[in-house]
Order: sequence, then C-alpha cells, then structure tokens
Amino acid sequence: MNKKFSVLIKNKITKFNKTILVANDKSISHRALLIASQCIGPSNLKGVLESEDVKNTIICLKKLGVKILKKNKKYIVYGNGLRSFRKPHKNLLYVGNSGTLARMLIALVATHPNLKVKVSGDNSLNKRDMKRIIEPLSKIGCTFYPRDKTTLPLTIEGTSMPLAQKHTETLGSAQVKSAILLAAINTHGITTVEEKKISRNHTENLLTAIKASIKIKKIKKNNLISLKGQENLSNFNLEIHGDPSSAAPFIVLTLLTAGSKLLIKNVNCNPTRIGFIKILKKMNANIRIKNLKKKSGEHVGNIFVKSGSLKPINCPKKLVSSAIDEFPLLFIIASVIKGVCKFSGINELRHKESDRIKSIEIGLNQIGIKTKSTIDSLKIFGNPNIKIEKTLEVYPKKDHRIAVSYVILGLLLEGRIKIHNCETINTSFPSFLKLIRKVGGKFEVK
Repeated sequence: MNKKFSVLIKNKITKFNKTILVANDKSISHRALLIASQCIGPSNLKGVLESEDVKNTIICLKKLGVKILKKNKKYIVYGNGLRSFRKPHKNLLYVGNSGTLARMLIALVATHPNLKVKVSGDNSLNKRDMKRIIEPLSKIGCTFYPRDKTTLPLTIEGTSMPLAQKHTETLGSAQVKSAILLAAINTHGITTVEEKKISRNHTENLLTAIKASIKIKKIKKNNLISLKGQENLSNFNLEIHGDPSSAAPFIVLTLLTAGSKLLIKNVNCNPTRIGFIKILKKMNANIRIKNLKKKSGEHVGNIFVKSGSLKPINCPKKLVSSAIDEFPLLFIIASVIKGVCKFSGINELRHKESDRIKSIEIGLNQIGIKTKSTIDSLKIFGNPNIKIEKTLEVYPKKDHRIAVSYVILGLLLEGRIKIHNCETINTSFPSFLKLIRKVGGKFEVK
C-alpha cells in the first residue's frame, strides 16, 4: 500500500465539457492474467490495469513460476499449460485487498497436485467471507486448513484428482462463478454451473474467445454453463478497455453539475456491467452509448453524458447484480435529488471490502440526510438543498468504492469533507484524482 493520505474538498465543482479516458477494466485484467498463466505459449495483453490489486496478481503468478514481462506497454504472460504452477517461496501468497484475486487464484491452486499454499490478504480482505468458494472447491476435492475457518489466511491443498461436479450459483457472484470455472479448466470431465442470478460474464467471454470447450445455454431466466476440462488452452492476444466502474463517478459528476457535458471514450459496455447506466436512465439521465463494437467477446463504446434533472427510483432488483459496484454512487445521487429512492435485494453490499450500506448511511446521516435500512435494503430521503455545516470526516476502511463515492459527494455539495486513507483508491483506480482535476474538481491532499 502506498503512503497514507487524505483528501480535503472545500468547493463544489463547476460546469465542465470534457473528453476523458478512464482506467482500464480491473475485472478483465485479473482474468486475462490468470487464464493466460494456464495457456500454452506467450499471451500478449494490452491495457492491463496497473493498480495495486492487479500488480498483486502479477506478483502471485510470478511466485508460482509464471514468467511475465512488460514490453512496450504490453504484458507478455508465458504460460506453460495446465498444472504448471510451482511451489512459491515459503509456500505463501499475499493477495492484498483483492477478493477477486483471492477467490480465483485459490481456484487455480485447488486443482494443482502437490501444491499446498497459504493465501493471506490485508486486514480488510482477511475479514471477508471465503465460505462461498470453500464449499464448491471442497466438493471438487480441494482441502482447506484450518478445517472450520472461513476467512483468510487459509492454506489450500490442491487435489490430484479433481472431480467434475454440478454447481448452482445463487448469490449473483461473478467471483464464485469464475472460481468454479477456473477450477474446471483443469478438471477431467464436464463441469456445469447453473447461474440463478446473472452476474458479469467476462470469464465466460474470454474462455469462449480462446476456444475453450465452454457452452452457455439459456434456461428461462437462468444460464447453464458447461465446461469440458483438461483440454489444452492456446495463448491469445487481448486489448483491455475502460472500466465501466471507473467511468461511473464521472457520469455522476456530470449528471449533477448543471451545464456539464462529458465524453468517456473506449469503455467496456458489457451488458452485465452497465446496470448502473440502465438504472440512471430510469431516473431520467441523459446518457448515450455511441460507436458500440464487439472486441474479443466484449462490447466497447463511447459514453456521452449531459447534465439534467433526475427523478427518484424504486430500483428494480433484476438490475442489482449488473450494478453491484456502483451502488455507493447511486446512494450519493439519491441523497442530493428531490424525493425518496428505494433500493432492495442489495444484501451483497454488506459483504464487500466494507459494509457499503452502513458506510454510506453513516456519512449521509451525519450531514442530515435521512435513511432507513434493513439487512437487504436502503431507503434514502433526498435533499437537493443539503449543505455540509460541519466538516464531514470519512474513514473508508480500505474500501476504494466508499472513498471514491465520498469524493464525488464532496464535489457536489457546499461545505467541507475530508476523506481519510485515500491511498486505498490506488487498489483499483490510481489515476482517479488526476482525472478529477482534469474535469475541474478542486481538492487538497493532506
């Protein structure tokens, strides 16, 4: 983690008209590196996000014996095929703050014989639930120590005879689904995942693009994913584009800053990732996606945003999984527009880097915004005339989404807001504050 610092915001942002590029997609960066490590031959990855989370992925893979070089802004991953990991130094892997890395890396280790590796994270990640992958991976044949522990640090002992299974994914978790699929590529036979709640499908898209034996069948509102394992995977070339989650804070700033316009170029617009935009359109947002093209199984386009009046929403549950990372920003919007917004089916937010419902509620309540919550819902009584009378002090608890959301709130309101531990933003979006300055936001680093 970089040196700790805080951000102090004292002034609202004024109208702007800008064109920007946002950080490249973190989810795809993780997956591309991990899958390339299991392929045969060098894979060329352009646009890998150089955030702390992704750097930890590269470090872990190198410790497992994977050669990775950076040349001319491309990362070259020299894969040695399935079951090619070597024992890391001291049999220890550190995954930092990344739940995505932890769960997917554990899945790859799970089907490597003769590997017994301890995986640990930072204080925040070590509190997060790993039971959701322990159960399906144990079913395959992997062993976890200590036996009854469900949080990191954990020791994972890979199985030499992984068993293909039928899995049902009910959480709407792309991490769980991807963990099962990554374990399946090294498991003899056909593994199936019945996806009860649809989640982001980058893993399936990439495996399809590299011609893995994967099939996806629509069954009513569910997906049935089948993957035939222990087949060699060929190396690939991939260009990674802008992260829709990184575009989200700038979309919010534009919508709520009168007279503003913004063009965000080359953003991944995968349908399972743009629930945020669909929700905003239901709130009367002026957003358009232009020049949409399909590249390596992913939709990429330019997002044009124009400020305007937003209306409150009773957010449809069916859009929750495709906007899960953007809900803190949706809560910020709800707090500064007129009317009452209702969000339900959002229990998953309580199991992220922090309890994101609670983290946002605490800050909003301190500045006079009324909220009501349950374990699975949040109601926000918006007030467009609210002002921060006394400096609001925010402690994101190593949750980059919370830090980013409060930076946006500070730029939308009169008054002072100080966000501590903003170094946590570097886990996913190291260029965030630089881009805030580019669109005209003013702040002080403390």
